[in-house]
Amino acid sequence: MQQVSPDLVFRLRTLANHALDLLFPPACVACGHSGSPLCSACAQRAEPVTAPICTRCGRRTTHPRTSCPLCAEERSTALTMVRSAALHTSPLREAIHAFKYEARPDAARPLARYLVAAFMAAEWRGLDPAVEVVVPVPLHAERRAERGYNQAELLAEAFCRRVGLPCRPDWLERHQFTRPQVGLNAEERQQNVAAAFAAASEVSGRTLLLIDDVYTTGSTLRACADAARQAGARGIYGLTLAQPAGSRVM
Repeated sequence: MQQVSPDLVFRLRTLANHALDLLFPPACVACGHSGSPLCSACAQRAEPVTAPICTRCGRRTTHPRTSCPLCAEERSTALTMVRSAALHTSPLREAIHAFKYEARPDAARPLARYLVAAFMAAEWRGLDPAVEVVVPVPLHAERRAERGYNQAELLAEAFCRRVGLPCRPDWLERHQFTRPQVGLNAEERQQNVAAAFAAASEVSGRTLLLIDDVYTTGSTLRACADAARQAGARGIYGLTLAQPAGSRVM
Protein backbone atom coordinates (compact mmCIF):
# COMPACT_ATOMS: atom_id res chain seq x y z
CA MET A 1 0.00 0.00 0.00
CA GLN A 2 1.32 3.42 -0.95
CA GLN A 3 2.10 5.61 2.03
CA VAL A 4 0.24 8.93 2.23
CA SER A 5 2.59 11.89 2.72
CA PRO A 6 2.31 13.93 5.95
CA ASP A 7 1.76 17.09 3.88
CA LEU A 8 -1.25 15.56 2.12
CA VAL A 9 -2.65 14.40 5.45
CA PHE A 10 -2.23 17.91 6.82
CA ARG A 11 -3.94 19.52 3.80
CA LEU A 12 -6.87 17.13 4.04
CA ARG A 13 -7.11 17.73 7.76
CA THR A 14 -7.03 21.50 7.18
CA LEU A 15 -9.85 21.30 4.63
CA ALA A 16 -11.88 19.21 7.04
CA ASN A 17 -11.22 21.70 9.84
CA HIS A 18 -12.34 24.62 7.66
CA ALA A 19 -15.56 22.77 6.90
CA LEU A 20 -16.13 22.06 10.57
CA ASP A 21 -15.44 25.70 11.45
CA LEU A 22 -18.46 26.71 9.41
CA LEU A 23 -20.65 24.50 11.58
CA PHE A 24 -18.77 24.74 14.87
CA PRO A 25 -16.72 27.94 15.37
CA PRO A 26 -13.24 27.18 16.73
CA ALA A 27 -12.46 27.60 20.41
CA CYS A 28 -9.74 29.92 21.64
CA VAL A 29 -6.55 27.90 22.18
CA ALA A 30 -5.89 29.81 25.40
CA CYS A 31 -9.24 30.12 27.20
CA GLY A 32 -11.54 27.79 25.25
CA HIS A 33 -14.20 30.39 24.46
CA SER A 34 -15.89 29.81 21.13
CA GLY A 35 -15.47 32.13 18.16
CA SER A 36 -11.83 32.24 17.01
CA PRO A 37 -8.54 30.33 17.39
CA LEU A 38 -7.25 33.09 19.67
CA CYS A 39 -9.85 35.43 21.11
CA SER A 40 -9.19 39.16 21.29
CA ALA A 41 -9.20 39.17 25.10
CA CYS A 42 -6.42 36.56 25.30
CA ALA A 43 -4.51 38.09 22.40
CA GLN A 44 -4.32 41.45 24.19
CA ARG A 45 -2.98 39.86 27.39
CA ALA A 46 0.32 38.77 25.84
CA GLU A 47 3.24 40.47 27.62
CA PRO A 48 5.76 42.12 25.29
CA VAL A 49 9.51 41.87 25.88
CA THR A 50 10.36 45.25 27.33
CA ALA A 51 13.67 47.15 27.39
CA PRO A 52 16.38 46.99 28.46
CA ILE A 53 17.46 43.95 26.49
CA CYS A 54 20.66 42.40 25.16
CA THR A 55 20.96 43.74 21.62
CA ARG A 56 22.36 40.41 20.42
CA CYS A 57 20.08 37.71 21.90
CA GLY A 58 17.09 39.85 22.87
CA ARG A 59 16.94 38.58 26.46
CA ARG A 60 15.73 41.07 29.06
CA THR A 61 18.61 42.60 31.02
CA THR A 62 18.96 44.81 34.05
CA HIS A 63 20.58 47.51 31.89
CA PRO A 64 21.24 47.98 28.15
CA ARG A 65 23.96 45.65 26.84
CA THR A 66 25.43 44.85 23.44
CA SER A 67 26.22 41.33 24.67
CA CYS A 68 24.95 39.78 27.90
CA PRO A 69 26.89 37.23 30.03
CA LEU A 70 24.90 34.37 28.47
CA CYS A 71 25.96 35.49 24.99
CA ALA A 72 29.57 35.68 26.17
CA GLU A 73 29.43 31.97 27.06
CA GLU A 74 28.22 30.97 23.59
CA ARG A 75 30.90 29.72 21.22
CA SER A 76 28.80 30.05 18.07
CA THR A 77 28.82 33.45 16.35
CA ALA A 78 26.72 32.49 13.29
CA LEU A 79 23.51 33.95 14.72
CA THR A 80 23.85 37.74 14.66
CA MET A 81 20.65 38.83 16.38
CA VAL A 82 17.55 37.25 17.97
CA ARG A 83 14.32 38.85 19.07
CA SER A 84 11.24 37.40 20.77
CA ALA A 85 7.83 38.97 20.39
CA ALA A 86 6.53 38.31 23.91
CA LEU A 87 7.10 36.58 27.22
CA HIS A 88 6.18 32.92 27.68
CA THR A 89 3.41 33.65 30.16
CA SER A 90 -0.31 32.91 30.33
CA PRO A 91 -2.35 33.02 28.11
CA LEU A 92 0.27 32.96 25.33
CA ARG A 93 1.96 29.97 27.00
CA GLU A 94 -1.24 27.92 26.78
CA ALA A 95 -1.84 29.06 23.21
CA ILE A 96 1.62 27.91 22.09
CA HIS A 97 1.20 24.57 23.86
CA ALA A 98 -2.13 23.92 22.17
CA PHE A 99 -0.71 25.00 18.82
CA LYS A 100 2.19 22.54 19.11
CA TYR A 101 0.78 19.57 20.96
CA GLU A 102 -3.02 19.65 20.71
CA ALA A 103 -3.51 19.64 16.93
CA ARG A 104 -4.42 23.31 16.59
CA PRO A 105 -2.69 24.45 13.37
CA ASP A 106 -5.43 27.06 12.97
CA ALA A 107 -3.68 29.09 15.67
CA ALA A 108 -0.76 29.85 13.32
CA ARG A 109 -2.32 32.95 11.76
CA PRO A 110 -3.25 34.80 14.98
CA LEU A 111 0.04 33.82 16.65
CA ALA A 112 2.05 35.01 13.65
CA ARG A 113 0.67 38.52 14.22
CA TYR A 114 3.00 38.82 17.22
CA LEU A 115 5.96 38.03 14.95
CA VAL A 116 4.81 40.62 12.43
CA ALA A 117 4.47 43.27 15.14
CA ALA A 118 7.97 42.53 16.44
CA PHE A 119 9.42 42.63 12.92
CA MET A 120 7.95 46.09 12.36
CA ALA A 121 10.37 47.56 14.93
CA ALA A 122 12.86 50.06 13.57
CA GLU A 123 15.87 47.85 14.37
CA TRP A 124 14.82 45.33 11.72
CA ARG A 125 14.64 48.00 9.02
CA GLY A 126 18.20 49.13 9.70
CA LEU A 127 19.90 45.74 9.43
CA ASP A 128 22.93 45.29 7.21
CA PRO A 129 22.65 42.87 5.53
CA ALA A 130 18.86 43.03 5.38
CA VAL A 131 16.67 39.93 5.66
CA GLU A 132 16.03 38.30 2.27
CA VAL A 133 14.48 34.92 3.04
CA VAL A 134 12.52 33.39 5.94
CA VAL A 135 13.42 29.83 6.99
CA PRO A 136 11.45 27.99 9.70
CA VAL A 137 13.26 25.73 12.14
CA PRO A 138 12.58 22.24 10.76
CA LEU A 139 11.21 19.14 12.46
CA HIS A 140 12.62 15.71 11.82
CA ALA A 141 10.47 13.76 9.34
CA GLU A 142 9.36 11.30 12.04
CA ARG A 143 8.31 14.08 14.41
CA ARG A 144 6.48 15.90 11.61
CA ALA A 145 4.62 12.73 10.64
CA GLU A 146 3.67 12.21 14.29
CA ARG A 147 2.42 15.78 14.76
CA GLY A 148 0.98 16.23 11.26
CA TYR A 149 2.65 19.62 10.70
CA ASN A 150 5.65 21.73 11.67
CA GLN A 151 4.43 24.58 13.86
CA ALA A 152 7.43 26.79 12.98
CA GLU A 153 6.68 26.35 9.27
CA LEU A 154 3.05 27.35 9.72
CA LEU A 155 4.13 30.43 11.69
CA ALA A 156 6.69 31.34 9.02
CA GLU A 157 4.17 30.97 6.18
CA ALA A 158 1.60 33.16 7.95
CA PHE A 159 4.32 35.68 8.81
CA CYS A 160 5.57 35.83 5.22
CA ARG A 161 2.10 36.44 3.83
CA ARG A 162 1.93 39.57 6.00
CA VAL A 163 5.44 40.97 5.43
CA GLY A 164 5.97 39.96 1.79
CA LEU A 165 9.13 37.88 2.24
CA PRO A 166 9.68 34.45 0.63
CA CYS A 167 9.41 31.39 2.89
CA ARG A 168 11.79 28.50 2.18
CA PRO A 169 11.07 25.57 4.53
CA ASP A 170 13.21 23.26 2.40
CA TRP A 171 16.44 25.23 2.93
CA LEU A 172 17.04 23.60 6.33
CA GLU A 173 16.68 19.92 7.20
CA ARG A 174 16.71 18.19 10.56
CA HIS A 175 18.51 15.01 9.54
CA GLN A 176 19.07 13.68 13.07
CA PHE A 177 16.19 12.54 15.25
CA THR A 178 16.68 14.09 18.69
CA ARG A 179 14.75 13.88 21.92
CA PRO A 180 12.54 16.85 22.86
CA GLN A 181 14.34 19.82 24.38
CA VAL A 182 11.73 20.20 27.15
CA GLY A 183 13.21 19.28 30.52
CA LEU A 184 16.86 19.52 29.42
CA ASN A 185 19.33 22.01 30.87
CA ALA A 186 21.31 24.40 28.68
CA GLU A 187 24.29 22.07 28.17
CA GLU A 188 22.05 19.08 27.43
CA ARG A 189 20.05 21.13 24.93
CA GLN A 190 23.20 22.18 23.12
CA GLN A 191 24.50 18.60 22.93
CA ASN A 192 21.10 17.31 21.88
CA VAL A 193 20.92 19.40 18.70
CA ALA A 194 24.61 19.69 17.84
CA ALA A 195 25.04 18.79 14.14
CA ALA A 196 21.35 17.85 13.91
CA PHE A 197 20.69 20.20 10.98
CA ALA A 198 21.88 20.56 7.40
CA ALA A 199 21.38 23.51 5.06
CA ALA A 200 20.72 23.47 1.33
CA SER A 201 23.18 25.05 -1.09
CA GLU A 202 20.60 27.76 -1.88
CA VAL A 203 21.42 29.54 1.40
CA SER A 204 24.86 30.49 0.08
CA GLY A 205 25.23 34.28 -0.09
CA ARG A 206 21.73 34.88 1.31
CA THR A 207 20.58 36.57 4.51
CA LEU A 208 18.13 34.45 6.48
CA LEU A 209 15.55 35.01 9.19
CA LEU A 210 15.00 31.84 11.24
CA ILE A 211 11.52 31.46 12.73
CA ASP A 212 10.64 29.33 15.78
CA ASP A 213 8.07 29.31 18.56
CA VAL A 214 10.04 29.63 21.83
CA TYR A 215 13.58 30.89 22.47
CA THR A 216 14.79 29.24 25.68
CA THR A 217 18.57 28.74 25.69
CA GLY A 218 18.93 29.42 21.98
CA SER A 219 20.61 26.08 21.27
CA THR A 220 18.24 25.08 18.46
CA LEU A 221 18.48 28.42 16.66
CA ARG A 222 22.27 28.41 17.02
CA ALA A 223 22.52 24.88 15.61
CA CYS A 224 20.40 25.93 12.62
CA ALA A 225 22.52 29.06 12.16
CA ASP A 226 25.74 27.03 12.31
CA ALA A 227 24.46 24.73 9.54
CA ALA A 228 23.43 27.72 7.41
CA ARG A 229 26.76 29.48 7.93
CA GLN A 230 28.66 26.31 6.95
CA ALA A 231 26.63 26.28 3.73
CA GLY A 232 27.65 29.87 3.00
CA ALA A 233 24.80 32.02 4.36
CA ARG A 234 25.79 35.69 4.45
CA GLY A 235 23.76 36.74 7.47
CA ILE A 236 21.46 34.92 9.94
CA TYR A 237 18.92 36.37 12.35
CA GLY A 238 16.27 34.77 14.56
CA LEU A 239 12.69 35.68 15.52
CA THR A 240 10.51 33.71 17.92
CA LEU A 241 7.10 34.05 19.48
CA ALA A 242 8.23 33.95 23.09
CA GLN A 243 11.10 33.81 25.53
CA PRO A 244 11.06 32.69 29.20
CA ALA A 245 9.72 35.22 31.69
CA GLY A 246 12.39 34.65 34.35
CA SER A 247 14.39 37.37 36.02
CA ARG A 248 16.41 39.77 33.91
CA VAL A 249 20.01 38.92 33.06
CA MET A 250 22.53 41.04 34.99
